[in-house]
Amino acid sequence: MNPKLIKKQFEKSYVTYEQNAVVQKYLAQKLVSELLNIKSEFENVLELGCGTGLLTKELVKNVIFKNFFANDIVAKSEKYVRDIIPECKFYCGDARKIKPLQKMDLIISNAMFQWFENLEKASEIYLNMLKKEGILAFTSFSPDNFKEIREITGLSLKYKTFDEMENIFSKNFEILYSEQFEKIIKFNTPLELLAHMKNTGVNSLTSKSWTIKEVKEFCDLYKEKFPHIELTYAGMIMICKL
Repeated sequence: MNPKLIKKQFEKSYVTYEQNAVVQKYLAQKLVSELLNIKSEFENVLELGCGTGLLTKELVKNVIFKNFFANDIVAKSEKYVRDIIPECKFYCGDARKIKPLQKMDLIISNAMFQWFENLEKASEIYLNMLKKEGILAFTSFSPDNFKEIREITGLSLKYKTFDEMENIFSKNFEILYSEQFEKIIKFNTPLELLAHMKNTGVNSLTSKSWTIKEVKEFCDLYKEKFPHIELTYAGMIMICKL
């Protein structure tokens, strides 16, 4: 896991991110919808990995809050989130290393927790940022995520299973809601699929640039192995209370 590479790839994708991040947008909407079934008013809200503001927009439309804090590893995220919430406090950097002065009533994050190698440690970090009975709500991905890419290239994050995630977070939190599901995105060609991954910044597993020959080999192998050109997103939602 290379934070500098992750930062670089996501920063490059910001212009194209929202029009391509259809699954991430669905996750953000679903996360907020399920949160509203539990609670809709908070004093201090911290969003981790705010990016271009997909989740931020859902929160502004649906959640009542007094103070909003946002974080991202990419500095220009601040402009995106301030366009939505001008008075927000922005923390740039690794989400595990920020140090807000206030305790939070809600810590929320969309499609970011899969990048943490040590989720047990992350769980303890956010436990200490929350007020008593504060809520930690997030979406992430499980081992079948991008299974087509893994089968061809061997590249994959070390995703936790749904059961492993529940076991990790149930040690310090009461899990109020959890769900897992799959979303499959279809493409006309393998090249479109690769462009989709590039345009959403999720191609951060290696710094190596593919040659034209390697791209062609990938496309040929993809068509040989799979009857349909598609990409599997294996998502999960978890809402926990301290």
